[in-house]
Amino acid sequence: MKIYSLSTLTLFMGIVYGQIDPSNIDIVRDSYGVPHIFAPTDAEVAYGLAWAHAEDDFKTIQQGYLAGNNQLSKSIGNKGLGADFIAQFIGSEALYDERYESEINDAYKKVLDGYKQGINSYADSHPEELLVKDFFPITIKKMIRYAQLQLFISSKGDQWVQRIVKNDLSYDFKAEETPRGSNTFAFNSSKTKDGSTFLAINTHQPLDGPVSWYEAHLCSEEGTNIIGALFAGSPNVLIGANENLAWCHTVNQPDKTDVFALEMHPKDKLKYKVDGDYLNLEKHKAKLQISVLGIPIQIKKSFYSSIYGPTLKNRSGFYALRTPALFEIRALEQWWRMNKANNFTEFYNALKMKAIPGYNIGYADKNDTIFYISNGLIPKRAKGYNWAEVVPGNTIKTLWKETYDIEELPQVIQPKSGYIYNANHTPFRSSYKDDNPNEELFDTAMGFETYDNNRSLRIKTLIDQYDLLDYNDFKNIKYDHQYPKPYNFSWMNINHLDQLDSNKYPEIKILIERLQQWNRKANPNSLGAGTFAVLYDQLRPFYRNLPQPKIFPPTTIVKALTNTKAYLLKYFNTLNVSLGDYQKLVRGNRELPIFGLPDVITSMASKPYKNGKVKVVSGESYIELVRFTENGPKIESVISYGSSDNPKSIHYNDQMELYASFKTKKMTFNKETIYSKAKKIYSPK
Repeated sequence: MKIYSLSTLTLFMGIVYGQIDPSNIDIVRDSYGVPHIFAPTDAEVAYGLAWAHAEDDFKTIQQGYLAGNNQLSKSIGNKGLGADFIAQFIGSEALYDERYESEINDAYKKVLDGYKQGINSYADSHPEELLVKDFFPITIKKMIRYAQLQLFISSKGDQWVQRIVKNDLSYDFKAEETPRGSNTFAFNSSKTKDGSTFLAINTHQPLDGPVSWYEAHLCSEEGTNIIGALFAGSPNVLIGANENLAWCHTVNQPDKTDVFALEMHPKDKLKYKVDGDYLNLEKHKAKLQISVLGIPIQIKKSFYSSIYGPTLKNRSGFYALRTPALFEIRALEQWWRMNKANNFTEFYNALKMKAIPGYNIGYADKNDTIFYISNGLIPKRAKGYNWAEVVPGNTIKTLWKETYDIEELPQVIQPKSGYIYNANHTPFRSSYKDDNPNEELFDTAMGFETYDNNRSLRIKTLIDQYDLLDYNDFKNIKYDHQYPKPYNFSWMNINHLDQLDSNKYPEIKILIERLQQWNRKANPNSLGAGTFAVLYDQLRPFYRNLPQPKIFPPTTIVKALTNTKAYLLKYFNTLNVSLGDYQKLVRGNRELPIFGLPDVITSMASKPYKNGKVKVVSGESYIELVRFTENGPKIESVISYGSSDNPKSIHYNDQMELYASFKTKKMTFNKETIYSKAKKIYSPK
């Protein structure tokens, strides 16, 4: 049997593989290993991005594509079964077949093809790195299917699937989620001392894995010139700055996804009733590979489709899922158009594509425009139903088919106050009170947040102390790491802690007084921060059974503090444990004490590490600080570890010290400077 290379196989599949000449592409690595990719066309830049990112983290790119194409379990075993099922359940393959040719712009098809060629060329040259050999070559369909999976998950579709499967539609997912968040804020010349425009890109994401950030500079002769970050497998930047404008995403939580209870026929198990008529459920079989004692076994799991969307059966009946992300494949193209926008009008027109299903956007540009929007594909729903819960799937009245236009979403454009901000809190407090969107103008069924959190209150307090601010003030806001008083967690209330009489609890008196006297700053050398970090983790077991609105009573806080004392003595043999003693930033052979706690501006979330310590796994990740000055844009950035996920690379963890000490590295668009200071210049193969 003849063995063909991946490049030969792609030719057999009718794909023009040799179209791009890699010698046209320069990958210019700076002193921190960040790839600056220069090429004549956007497609060639995409090829170079694929190659550079694969050099740094081919494993994660592959795992993402495997997950989106129901083959993750072939790489990671039974842990991948959930993703493999959802990838089939959402119908991404059929959506691609139906819409790709007609809905994706020809210019962007070339970008996707360029990235595909780059990733396949790398795979062809590095066969020893392939996780699942028969998964290659990568096709554009495989790329789009992975994007669809991520967007479905970002719409909380996977959580609803889990609720249906568990037959537990009141299940509280916040108890299971790792606390995360993001921040963005911008100031225009009416708020800055020197008349510059500032934007903080400060996302809080996992530090590793498929939704951790990768930094790159992409520059073509077709109008692309952007410094920013993207996820593994993305052919373009998702947040960042070009020479004219910059933007950041933060996660928002409007109601984008609905579940419909179907009224089934009393005898015919696959018929459901809609307005007096019975319709047929279409049955499907998801193909899954389960491992039993190391032996792969092929199984099938049933799911269905109805007019409402993909449908599941549990013990109580049939439930259909509907979210706009199931019907839209242009999100990556929209991000690409945002990359290439030259001004606010072009950027806003890109948003009008309505292809990205969610995310707040903070924006600033060289023309001194600042902008905030709680973006999202939010259904226009019928009145009279509780859309936050399950709704009846037996009437066309609930079958929404439209989403709100961009102009109909909460937003602030060029506020008189000179600032916008968002920290995953309500969009109705995103600037000064007179500049905020009017909550009364928005249907409550849209599900926008109405709460503040610690970060939003703290950012607003810090901004309000300045009539005008300079760049150092801007950075001080960004790197603030103090809780407000009282605490204002959006998912719980622990303020009985401040009312405890320490004299009533002599066994934990020292801990109570330490926390009550603590300045609430999450410094690595702070004993108060160390005690709070341990207490926060000791509160977790009580959270799940705590009734809404999740107010911790004094008795529970005392129990958690008692457990905190026992934990500290068991693992550290002292109660005097600083945050940096307990919480570490870890990669390879480096272990650093690290700042941050859940829901401070420099937010951190952690998981058990060793010897009673924890390591941070999400929170402060990619940071990009942008200034538009009269002399052009100025950018500085940092990432939690480094530009490479290869433990053998010097860039595996070479930004950790910068990151841990609130420092950044300078970035530039100047091609001459980039080449003159480059550590390595080469072309991909």
